[in-house]
Amino acid sequence: MSIQTRRDQSGRTLVIRIEGRFDFSTHQAFRNAYEHGDPDIRSYVVDLSDTTYLDSSALGMLLLLRDYAGGDSARIVIENCNNDVRRILSISNFEQLFNIR
Repeated sequence: MSIQTRRDQSGRTLVIRIEGRFDFSTHQAFRNAYEHGDPDIRSYVVDLSDTTYLDSSALGMLLLLRDYAGGDSARIVIENCNNDVRRILSISNFEQLFNIR
């Protein structure tokens, strides 16, 4: 499990990349990835290209990020999901809350 962050070229989007399992063991690292960030951050990308597993605690963590980023006005993209992760997000109706691509 590893969580890496970087800014995009504009410097206003924080990209959070999760490798391996996205579960309760990543809770603190995931929160640290965005909570101590720069106030210039306007949007977030959660890159799941190397995420092998996602559980209900990960869904909760994504909801915490959404609340932190502004709730209904949050600009968050979840991208590069494998089929299993995408199915979990779909079953949970996360397409209603996040831009998933």
